[in-house]
Amino acid sequence: MASTLLTVSTARASDSAVRSTAGHSSLTMTDTLTPKERSERMSRIRSKDTKPEMIVRRLVHGMGYRYRLHRRNLPSIPDLVFPSRKKVIFVHGCFWHRHPDPGCKLARLPKSRLDFWKPKLEANRQRDLENIHKLSRQGWEVLVVWECEIDDKEQLENIIKSFLKVKA
Repeated sequence: MASTLLTVSTARASDSAVRSTAGHSSLTMTDTLTPKERSERMSRIRSKDTKPEMIVRRLVHGMGYRYRLHRRNLPSIPDLVFPSRKKVIFVHGCFWHRHPDPGCKLARLPKSRLDFWKPKLEANRQRDLENIHKLSRQGWEVLVVWECEIDDKEQLENIIKSFLKVKA
């Protein structure tokens, strides 16, 4: 059975995000927060039950679909898992997962500590691609919903409906 990879975004998973920030590599700024304040702020970032994920979960549930959450027996612990359909949905934050759409304003790079952030965020993106390929090889279909694309609920609902539709 051939598996497919769908994304809400029409942009290809290319290096466009990296190219668009290449001109800023020499820019260095000091952090406006103290290390303690930065640590406290970073500790508030959650990996599950985020606002974008909760919006997608409510939408999918309201459409009548039932799912499992954060299945640990799959690569990368998908946000929503539909075992009977062998489909998963990831809800990715544009910043942390490096949304490749050059028009996405949420995927910007920080202004300080680029030597730290660029490799870290690029490693996140590479890990995501590897996990999607692992799921595909196991016969799972994957949909990636980007944080910036949840505002258009009607379009998102159509994409999810099309993705979850059982093929005859």
